[in-house]
Amino acid sequence: MEPILYVNGLQKRYGTKPALVNISLTLEPGRILGLMGPNGSGKTTFMKIAAGLQKESGGTVHICGNQVGIESKKLVSFLPDRNIMPRWMTAEDAIDYYHDFFTDFDIHKALEMLDFVRLEKNVPVSAMSKGMVEKLNLTLCFSRKAKLYLLDEPLGGVDPVARERIVSTIVQTYNPESSIIVSTHLVHDIEHMFNDVCFISNGEVLLYGNAEQLRAERGMDIDALYIQMFRDRS
Repeated sequence: MEPILYVNGLQKRYGTKPALVNISLTLEPGRILGLMGPNGSGKTTFMKIAAGLQKESGGTVHICGNQVGIESKKLVSFLPDRNIMPRWMTAEDAIDYYHDFFTDFDIHKALEMLDFVRLEKNVPVSAMSKGMVEKLNLTLCFSRKAKLYLLDEPLGGVDPVARERIVSTIVQTYNPESSIIVSTHLVHDIEHMFNDVCFISNGEVLLYGNAEQLRAERGMDIDALYIQMFRDRS
């Protein structure tokens, strides 16, 4: 079976400063990968390259066999780490906008998801809490029939109750024929959903593998492993 994502020797430089250094990984269908590291480690840069929003400096990235470009963008749904919807828009306006913009957007699923996350469709973004905005953006992201979902810090700044609802939304609404990458440094709240994990620091992969195998080999959960690895580097 062809992998959803194939990355080999990926590099990114901003001038002379390296942002990603020889990143290589493969993501099979039906897998959820936790991409973990502190702020500035290269997580967002990696996701933007996979989404086709930035150009790599070296290496290769393929989505379902397609090199990153026009065709691959049709297969990727990207949730950025900050809200991009205009503040005047209501949830219903945002759904209509995505429906007009993306041919693979499922408006019926979007309305069902709004109900699942308990978000009123007539509330404007300007009146939404941080957690409500996260739920709206997650609804928009997962209402596309994509092969690869890229979620950049989807839990950042929201309260524990909202986090639980957001995690439930991710687990219950994605297509098992697709795959998900979630970048986060809030490992404890979300590690139970990861099939695979990748620790990244200063643009380099420190550790990459099956989450359950790593728990067994290291004798600790992923959160404790994260703390151990990055405490040693602080």
